[in-house]
Amino acid sequence: MKDFIVIPTYNEKKNISRLLPRIFQLYPDINVVVVDDNSPDGTAEIVKKLALTYPNLTLLARDKKMGLGTAYIYAFQKLLNTHENIRSISEMDADFSHDPKIIKNLLQEIEYFDLVIGSRYIAGGGIKNWPLFRRLLSRWGNIYAKMVTGVPIHDLTAGFKCYRANLLKKYDFDSIQSNGYAYQIEMKSVAWRLGAKIKEIPITFIERTEGKSKMSNRIIYEGIIAPWKIRKSNREYTNLK
Repeated sequence: MKDFIVIPTYNEKKNISRLLPRIFQLYPDINVVVVDDNSPDGTAEIVKKLALTYPNLTLLARDKKMGLGTAYIYAFQKLLNTHENIRSISEMDADFSHDPKIIKNLLQEIEYFDLVIGSRYIAGGGIKNWPLFRRLLSRWGNIYAKMVTGVPIHDLTAGFKCYRANLLKKYDFDSIQSNGYAYQIEMKSVAWRLGAKIKEIPITFIERTEGKSKMSNRIIYEGIIAPWKIRKSNREYTNLK
């Protein structure tokens, strides 16, 4: 059974050129899929060159910048439609915010759970090098999302996580409406509604040292509105049961 990691990219040339060799150094048999949204800095070209060295590396190139959520869903659908022997698919950032050494912890736990989340907000977890405003925005955003949606997960916006393929096969991807960081909330909410066995493990999130953050006012706005839509979906699902 194969394990995959999906990494969305947009202008991550400096990071991806170091991250991919590091991943394959630690996990020679892992499969990595990079979804690039036509990065003007040449990220896709770097991935193509590295694929000549690492046969388990695949590039999915899209024509324009379409967002985080659609990148992941695009990769999930591609993988689930073309591979029959997938055990798990993980999500990971391209900027070293997620320590590649933690991948082994996710893969160990996915043997027993349907979704394993690298959490900043449980005992042992944390954040490095974020300014106070960003810390407060993230922390209160998670508290807000949890209160509104009713989903009992500590780090609803976490982006470092691993799904069992059998869980993802139950998703109706066409119904996923969120695209920014709210996508993370919605995907976890669906897993919870489906009755998935979920575990959070502690991680330390490290602020990027290369490139620019993708945070924007639009993403913040979506993070405020989306939990209410997710709450409505949760209630409708409960009423149908």
